[in-house]
Amino acid sequence: MIQKVFNRYEKKYLLTEQEYCAIRKRLEEYMEEDQYGLHTIRNIYYDTADDELIRTSLEKPKYKEKFRVRCYGETDAESNYFLEIKKKYKGVVNKRRIVMKPEEAKAYLEQGQKPKEQSQIFKEVDYVWNRYQLMPKVYLAYDRIALFGKEDPEFWVTFDQNIRSRDFALNLENDAETTKLLEDGYYLMEVKISNAMPLWFVKILTELRIHSTSFSKYGNVYRKSLEENGGRKVC
Repeated sequence: MIQKVFNRYEKKYLLTEQEYCAIRKRLEEYMEEDQYGLHTIRNIYYDTADDELIRTSLEKPKYKEKFRVRCYGETDAESNYFLEIKKKYKGVVNKRRIVMKPEEAKAYLEQGQKPKEQSQIFKEVDYVWNRYQLMPKVYLAYDRIALFGKEDPEFWVTFDQNIRSRDFALNLENDAETTKLLEDGYYLMEVKISNAMPLWFVKILTELRIHSTSFSKYGNVYRKSLEENGGRKVC
Protein backbone atom coordinates (compact mmCIF):
# COMPACT_ATOMS: atom_id res chain seq x y z
CA MET A 1 0.00 0.00 0.00
CA ILE A 2 1.57 3.26 -1.16
CA GLN A 3 1.29 6.11 1.30
CA LYS A 4 2.41 9.68 1.43
CA VAL A 5 2.56 12.50 3.95
CA PHE A 6 2.76 16.19 3.06
CA ASN A 7 3.36 19.16 5.35
CA ARG A 8 3.37 22.57 3.72
CA TYR A 9 1.86 26.01 3.36
CA GLU A 10 -0.58 26.66 0.54
CA LYS A 11 -1.50 30.04 -0.96
CA LYS A 12 -4.26 30.55 -3.50
CA TYR A 13 -4.76 33.19 -6.18
CA LEU A 14 -7.74 33.67 -8.47
CA LEU A 15 -6.46 34.81 -11.88
CA THR A 16 -8.00 36.25 -15.00
CA GLU A 17 -6.79 34.84 -18.31
CA GLN A 18 -4.61 37.92 -18.80
CA GLU A 19 -2.98 37.46 -15.39
CA TYR A 20 -2.53 33.73 -16.05
CA CYS A 21 -0.73 34.33 -19.35
CA ALA A 22 1.47 37.02 -17.79
CA ILE A 23 2.62 34.92 -14.84
CA ARG A 24 3.15 31.79 -16.96
CA LYS A 25 5.51 33.81 -19.13
CA ARG A 26 7.42 35.12 -16.12
CA LEU A 27 7.74 31.67 -14.55
CA GLU A 28 9.45 30.12 -17.59
CA GLU A 29 12.86 31.23 -16.31
CA TYR A 30 12.46 29.62 -12.88
CA MET A 31 10.07 26.68 -13.21
CA GLU A 32 9.37 23.62 -15.37
CA GLU A 33 6.10 21.91 -16.22
CA ASP A 34 5.85 18.40 -14.78
CA GLN A 35 5.69 15.29 -16.93
CA TYR A 36 1.88 15.09 -16.96
CA GLY A 37 1.14 18.39 -18.72
CA LEU A 38 -2.51 19.40 -18.64
CA HIS A 39 -4.25 16.60 -16.75
CA THR A 40 -7.57 16.01 -15.01
CA ILE A 41 -7.95 15.47 -11.27
CA ARG A 42 -11.20 13.91 -10.08
CA ASN A 43 -12.37 13.94 -6.47
CA ILE A 44 -15.23 12.73 -4.33
CA TYR A 45 -15.56 14.79 -1.14
CA TYR A 46 -17.07 13.03 1.85
CA ASP A 47 -18.87 14.66 4.76
CA THR A 48 -21.35 13.95 7.52
CA ALA A 49 -25.10 13.82 6.96
CA ASP A 50 -25.36 17.46 8.07
CA ASP A 51 -22.18 18.65 6.28
CA GLU A 52 -20.24 19.18 9.49
CA LEU A 53 -16.77 19.18 7.93
CA ILE A 54 -17.41 21.84 5.29
CA ARG A 55 -19.55 23.99 7.61
CA THR A 56 -16.74 23.98 10.17
CA SER A 57 -14.16 24.72 7.48
CA LEU A 58 -16.06 27.77 6.25
CA GLU A 59 -16.01 29.22 9.77
CA LYS A 60 -12.20 29.45 9.38
CA PRO A 61 -11.19 27.79 12.66
CA LYS A 62 -7.56 27.24 13.65
CA TYR A 63 -8.01 23.54 12.91
CA LYS A 64 -10.08 21.89 10.18
CA GLU A 65 -10.05 18.68 8.19
CA LYS A 66 -11.52 17.14 5.05
CA PHE A 67 -11.81 13.64 3.60
CA ARG A 68 -11.71 12.90 -0.10
CA VAL A 69 -10.97 10.19 -2.64
CA ARG A 70 -8.96 11.26 -5.66
CA CYS A 71 -7.72 9.89 -8.95
CA TYR A 72 -5.72 11.35 -11.80
CA GLY A 73 -6.85 11.14 -15.43
CA GLU A 74 -9.12 8.46 -16.85
CA THR A 75 -10.04 5.57 -14.57
CA ASP A 76 -9.90 1.84 -15.09
CA ALA A 77 -9.34 -1.28 -12.98
CA GLU A 78 -5.62 -0.48 -12.66
CA SER A 79 -5.99 3.17 -11.69
CA ASN A 80 -4.81 4.44 -8.31
CA TYR A 81 -7.42 5.82 -5.92
CA PHE A 82 -5.97 8.09 -3.23
CA LEU A 83 -7.85 8.16 0.08
CA GLU A 84 -6.84 11.40 1.76
CA ILE A 85 -7.35 13.21 5.01
CA LYS A 86 -6.38 16.85 4.67
CA LYS A 87 -5.87 18.81 7.85
CA LYS A 88 -5.02 22.47 8.32
CA TYR A 89 -3.76 23.95 11.58
CA LYS A 90 -2.72 27.60 11.86
CA GLY A 91 -2.08 27.79 8.13
CA VAL A 92 -0.03 24.60 7.82
CA VAL A 93 -1.54 21.92 5.60
CA ASN A 94 -0.97 18.29 6.53
CA LYS A 95 -2.11 15.75 3.98
CA ARG A 96 -1.97 12.04 4.69
CA ARG A 97 -3.00 9.56 2.05
CA ILE A 98 -2.96 5.93 1.03
CA VAL A 99 -3.39 4.40 -2.40
CA MET A 100 -5.76 1.60 -3.32
CA LYS A 101 -6.94 0.06 -6.55
CA PRO A 102 -10.58 0.89 -7.39
CA GLU A 103 -11.96 -2.49 -6.37
CA GLU A 104 -10.21 -2.37 -3.00
CA ALA A 105 -11.23 1.25 -2.39
CA LYS A 106 -14.88 0.57 -3.20
CA ALA A 107 -14.91 -2.51 -0.95
CA TYR A 108 -13.72 -0.34 1.93
CA LEU A 109 -15.83 2.77 1.24
CA GLU A 110 -19.06 1.01 0.30
CA GLN A 111 -18.92 -2.22 2.30
CA GLY A 112 -16.53 -1.44 5.17
CA GLN A 113 -14.12 -4.17 4.05
CA LYS A 114 -10.66 -3.22 5.31
CA PRO A 115 -7.55 -4.01 3.24
CA LYS A 116 -5.27 -6.84 4.29
CA GLU A 117 -2.38 -4.42 4.70
CA GLN A 118 -3.21 -1.83 7.36
CA SER A 119 -0.52 0.79 7.74
CA GLN A 120 -0.42 3.52 10.35
CA ILE A 121 -1.78 6.04 7.85
CA PHE A 122 -4.62 3.69 6.93
CA LYS A 123 -5.52 3.49 10.62
CA GLU A 124 -5.66 7.32 10.71
CA VAL A 125 -7.83 7.38 7.59
CA ASP A 126 -10.08 4.70 9.08
CA TYR A 127 -10.38 6.61 12.34
CA VAL A 128 -11.59 9.77 10.58
CA TRP A 129 -13.92 7.72 8.38
CA ASN A 130 -15.59 6.06 11.35
CA ARG A 131 -15.50 9.04 13.69
CA TYR A 132 -17.64 11.15 11.36
CA GLN A 133 -19.68 8.37 9.71
CA LEU A 134 -18.84 9.88 6.34
CA MET A 135 -20.78 9.64 3.11
CA PRO A 136 -20.11 10.90 -0.46
CA LYS A 137 -21.33 14.45 -1.01
CA VAL A 138 -19.76 16.08 -4.06
CA TYR A 139 -17.96 15.07 -7.23
CA LEU A 140 -15.44 17.79 -8.04
CA ALA A 141 -12.98 17.78 -10.95
CA TYR A 142 -10.63 20.21 -12.64
CA ASP A 143 -7.88 20.35 -15.26
CA ARG A 144 -4.44 21.15 -13.88
CA ILE A 145 -1.01 22.22 -15.05
CA ALA A 146 1.71 21.82 -12.40
CA LEU A 147 5.10 23.54 -12.33
CA PHE A 148 8.07 22.82 -10.04
CA GLY A 149 11.11 24.94 -9.26
CA LYS A 150 14.26 24.37 -11.31
CA GLU A 151 16.47 25.06 -8.27
CA ASP A 152 13.98 23.93 -5.63
CA PRO A 153 11.89 20.93 -6.78
CA GLU A 154 9.87 21.16 -3.55
CA PHE A 155 8.40 24.49 -4.64
CA TRP A 156 5.25 23.92 -6.70
CA VAL A 157 2.80 26.18 -8.51
CA THR A 158 -0.37 24.70 -9.98
CA PHE A 159 -3.02 26.20 -12.25
CA ASP A 160 -6.55 24.76 -12.19
CA GLN A 161 -9.16 25.50 -14.83
CA ASN A 162 -12.60 24.20 -15.76
CA ILE A 163 -13.46 23.48 -12.11
CA ARG A 164 -16.69 21.50 -12.21
CA SER A 165 -18.93 19.55 -9.86
CA ARG A 166 -22.14 17.60 -9.33
CA ASP A 167 -23.98 16.27 -6.28
CA PHE A 168 -25.29 13.06 -7.90
CA ALA A 169 -23.65 10.07 -9.62
CA LEU A 170 -20.91 10.25 -7.01
CA ASN A 171 -18.25 8.12 -8.62
CA LEU A 172 -14.88 8.82 -10.23
CA GLU A 173 -15.56 6.95 -13.47
CA ASN A 174 -17.97 9.47 -14.99
CA ASP A 175 -17.05 13.09 -15.71
CA ALA A 176 -20.32 14.12 -17.38
CA GLU A 177 -23.26 16.32 -16.35
CA THR A 178 -21.23 18.72 -14.23
CA THR A 179 -21.67 22.42 -13.48
CA LYS A 180 -18.78 24.88 -13.77
CA LEU A 181 -17.79 26.72 -10.62
CA LEU A 182 -16.08 29.68 -12.33
CA GLU A 183 -16.75 31.62 -15.50
CA ASP A 184 -14.62 30.76 -18.52
CA GLY A 185 -11.25 32.50 -18.53
CA TYR A 186 -10.55 32.20 -14.81
CA TYR A 187 -7.79 30.10 -13.26
CA LEU A 188 -7.05 29.12 -9.68
CA MET A 189 -3.35 29.27 -8.93
CA GLU A 190 -2.10 27.38 -5.88
CA VAL A 191 1.38 27.85 -4.46
CA LYS A 192 2.70 24.99 -2.34
CA ILE A 193 5.62 25.87 -0.08
CA SER A 194 7.62 23.77 2.35
CA ASN A 195 9.62 26.73 3.67
CA ALA A 196 9.73 30.38 2.64
CA MET A 197 8.38 31.61 -0.69
CA PRO A 198 11.27 32.39 -3.10
CA LEU A 199 12.06 36.09 -3.36
CA TRP A 200 11.93 35.98 -7.16
CA PHE A 201 8.37 34.67 -6.95
CA VAL A 202 7.34 37.37 -4.46
CA LYS A 203 8.81 39.96 -6.85
CA ILE A 204 6.79 38.58 -9.76
CA LEU A 205 3.56 38.67 -7.75
CA THR A 206 4.26 42.24 -6.66
CA GLU A 207 5.07 43.47 -10.16
CA LEU A 208 1.97 41.83 -11.62
CA ARG A 209 -0.17 43.01 -8.67
CA ILE A 210 -1.47 39.52 -7.98
CA HIS A 211 -2.81 39.03 -4.46
CA SER A 212 -3.70 35.90 -2.52
CA THR A 213 -7.28 35.01 -1.71
CA SER A 214 -9.21 32.53 0.38
CA PHE A 215 -10.69 29.96 -1.98
CA SER A 216 -11.95 26.47 -1.20
CA LYS A 217 -13.27 24.51 -4.19
CA TYR A 218 -15.51 22.32 -2.05
CA GLY A 219 -16.46 25.31 0.09
CA ASN A 220 -17.54 27.37 -2.91
CA VAL A 221 -19.52 24.48 -4.36
CA TYR A 222 -21.27 24.15 -0.99
CA ARG A 223 -22.00 27.90 -0.82
CA LYS A 224 -23.36 27.86 -4.35
CA SER A 225 -25.67 24.97 -3.43
CA LEU A 226 -26.98 26.93 -0.45
CA GLU A 227 -27.63 30.01 -2.59
CA GLU A 228 -29.48 27.99 -5.21
CA ASN A 229 -31.68 26.44 -2.53
CA GLY A 230 -32.47 29.59 -0.61
CA GLY A 231 -29.96 28.97 2.17
CA ARG A 232 -31.16 25.44 2.79
CA LYS A 233 -28.94 22.50 1.90
CA VAL A 234 -30.89 19.86 0.02
CA CYS A 235 -29.57 16.29 0.03
